[in-house]
Amino acid sequence: MRIAVIGTGYVGLVSAVSLAHMGHTVVGVDNNAEKLAQLQGGKSPIYEPGLQEDLTLAMGTGRLQFHGNLVAAVGSSTVIFIAVGTPPLPSGASDTRAVATVASAIGVALAGDRQPRLVVNKSTVPMGTGAWVQDLVTRGAAAGSAPPPVTVVSNPEFLREGQALRDSYNPDRIVLGSDDPAALLTMEQLYAPLIKRRCRGCDISRPGPIPLIKTDLASAEMIKYAANAFLATKVSFINELAQLCDCVGADITLVADGIGLDKRIGRAFLDAGIGWGGSCLPKDVSALMHTANSRGIHPRLLAAVTGVNQDQRRLVVRKLQQALPVLQGRTIGLLGLTFKPNTDDLREAPALDIAAELIRLGATVKGFDPYWSRQDHWPKALASIQHCASAMALAKGCDALVVVTEWPEFKLLDWAQLGREMHQRLVVDGRNCLDGVVLTAAGFHWQGMGRNPPPHGSAPSSTASGSASRSAP
Repeated sequence: MRIAVIGTGYVGLVSAVSLAHMGHTVVGVDNNAEKLAQLQGGKSPIYEPGLQEDLTLAMGTGRLQFHGNLVAAVGSSTVIFIAVGTPPLPSGASDTRAVATVASAIGVALAGDRQPRLVVNKSTVPMGTGAWVQDLVTRGAAAGSAPPPVTVVSNPEFLREGQALRDSYNPDRIVLGSDDPAALLTMEQLYAPLIKRRCRGCDISRPGPIPLIKTDLASAEMIKYAANAFLATKVSFINELAQLCDCVGADITLVADGIGLDKRIGRAFLDAGIGWGGSCLPKDVSALMHTANSRGIHPRLLAAVTGVNQDQRRLVVRKLQQALPVLQGRTIGLLGLTFKPNTDDLREAPALDIAAELIRLGATVKGFDPYWSRQDHWPKALASIQHCASAMALAKGCDALVVVTEWPEFKLLDWAQLGREMHQRLVVDGRNCLDGVVLTAAGFHWQGMGRNPPPHGSAPSSTASGSASRSAP
């Protein structure tokens, strides 16, 4: 099929690349001239493991190209994906202005065109947006002309940053929402190579086809919000229990293992830590709460989920204050700055809130991140944090280190050498990804989240607590 993907952010670019590898002819459209120039030059503007390689291969086949001409892209395509951003507004609602702009532009581009087309909402949008987009496309067509034969389909994405390509080629399910059976059939045909696991990146060892869920528009839109809200709830639940474990001497990792073996619960997203961030969970939980409130429903559970998440960030500072009662004049180093490993994304990153609070209390904050510390520039979001080019440079003169992001390489650091560079050997392991026994044996005062420090002199364990490959928000 000939496909247009409007928007080349995380979702749009990964979708365009994977669709090309399914055998479709894809054109990615963006109005950002700088990003477009990078893409036309074959360079990915975002960091995502494997994306640069797959982008290069897809463009090399001739099935993937990029340009800024929306009218031409829409006119030559039978399926048009809308994949623009829907960031949160101060009210918590999703900002759908970019979706509206694109939908209207599609209508203008199709004025007088009688070829049937599908417009697919890939952006995360509130319930009811599908019908709204249909109306915008119709009204965008020239006055007096017959409405273009366009059907809107909801096809939400479930990509995890850092594993987006893997999730794109091996999704747990594909959700399609429309009241038109013919449109659903066309979308099923579009995804047939993926459903049958017959394209690049598919894990052919997994049994059977990928599950396909066909629903109405509103239900498909709701599935996306419900999934992210539930994941956020699991994280906040285990984090609240971790605070209790700190008080009663229990180990939250063992608690999570014990309850996670219950198939009704599952182990994924039961890793205690600093909480969730990024571009999806915070935005989607807020948007779902806003939608509920606007309809007279009071989402008390979701409000608590958000509150616990904010508490976890403050808890890191409280743990530092327990060991260093006065933070003014202290130097604190943050290990990891992105909201999760294997991404460059700083949106809603816990490191930003933690740094802001420490600076408010008079501390100096240094930061090292395996991605950002190796780039030519230090982004504006990190302007208040002193740039360090290595973990060793970070440790020098620090009164404490805080593990904020569970980058795998942090487990491989020479902690004895780091300790010699520090003013005091204090580590707050905000992701429970280090071996507390090993750090304690190296002379550190180690604090986890819901995990009590091991006794001094304990023999180092052979298996590090936590796992860098665990599921993470």
